[in-house]
Amino acid sequence: MTPTPPGAHLPEHPDRLWTATEPNRSYDVVIVGGGGHGLATAHYLAKLGITDVAVLEKGWLAGGNMARNTTLIRSNYLWDESAGIYDRALQLWEGLEDDLGYPILFSQRGVLNLAHTEQDVRDSVRRVEANKLNGIDAEWLGPDEVAKVCPIVNVSADIRYPVAGATFQPRAGIAKHDYVAWGFARRADEAGIDIVEDCEVTGFSTDGDRVTGVRTTRGDIAAGTVALCAAGHTSVLLDMLGVPAPLQSHPLQALVSELLEPVHPTIVMSNAVHVYVSQAHKGELVMGAGVDGYNGYGQRGAFHVIERQMAAAVELFPVFARAHLLRSWAGIVDVTPDASPIVGHTPYENVFLNCGWGTGGFKATPGIGWAFADTVAHGRPHPLVAPFGLDRFTTGALVDEHGAAAVAH
Repeated sequence: MTPTPPGAHLPEHPDRLWTATEPNRSYDVVIVGGGGHGLATAHYLAKLGITDVAVLEKGWLAGGNMARNTTLIRSNYLWDESAGIYDRALQLWEGLEDDLGYPILFSQRGVLNLAHTEQDVRDSVRRVEANKLNGIDAEWLGPDEVAKVCPIVNVSADIRYPVAGATFQPRAGIAKHDYVAWGFARRADEAGIDIVEDCEVTGFSTDGDRVTGVRTTRGDIAAGTVALCAAGHTSVLLDMLGVPAPLQSHPLQALVSELLEPVHPTIVMSNAVHVYVSQAHKGELVMGAGVDGYNGYGQRGAFHVIERQMAAAVELFPVFARAHLLRSWAGIVDVTPDASPIVGHTPYENVFLNCGWGTGGFKATPGIGWAFADTVAHGRPHPLVAPFGLDRFTTGALVDEHGAAAVAH
């Protein structure tokens, strides 16, 4: 019998997953930002029958935070409001490969959120019980149980931050970020939505309390509705509109090691030492740190943050001491005072806002795309995102997720 050549069972990959498009002069909906959230919003708008849509990306598709994150997916947030949108996202992640008809390498390997102090333990147990009340899979593990889930974690009592236990969410995991973006772009393109790269928004045309169009480096485009999905650069767009918002943009650094044999079976996060680690499909260790302390839009960060990150990682994982750093990078995270996103109306009746996700943007991608598309289509916030309106910073109805956001904001 003649052996089957490697890869012969796979369908032929197209030369392009989406079409390079010149923008039309008008659209029913213009989405500003061609990252995960913008592309997911376009995909779910198409599912609602809305396809006269353009996704405008100032650089290359998904070249911002979508290309610069650590790909962690979980839903074990404290408050009901956060748990609702993040667990909806996780439910969509679990069926997303079939929905997109494209591999995204979604791997549910669980996440450990380590506790190192008595206060960490109290907060973590509280979060586990809150998660259970919201129907989210969550467990509290002691140090010995942590070692069973992830044998390479140092659970000895004589380190700087001893492991007192951890929360564990078995359904959490990772996915291949590029594949996710490409899958959404492919589906949106197939639906007739225009994806326009190298198209930076430079201003807006307004008429009273409506935006009538966007000015771009590729010409003016009239718009019935505008959806802002620009992550760390959202504050720049809002300044053009004269809309104040409590956003700060910070670099958030991450790095990968050389390729290694499989050694790390899950995801481990530690807020106390500001490091979180998983092992990607090819074998590299993917590590994230806390945000740099200064504000900025640069896609690189300070070396001392990485130095502290590595010291923490080696203490928690002594087996990593001889691993070599391959490359590092930074994304731009937009952070709000309560570490929760801003989604919904703006003072302009036809402009909708999706920003402020901090370090939670990637994991929310399908959930916020689904809910934001519904918001844009019906002109009112979907119930899952209604608590995250901009007006909460005047009413005081904050959703304080600093403790569950996993790194320092």
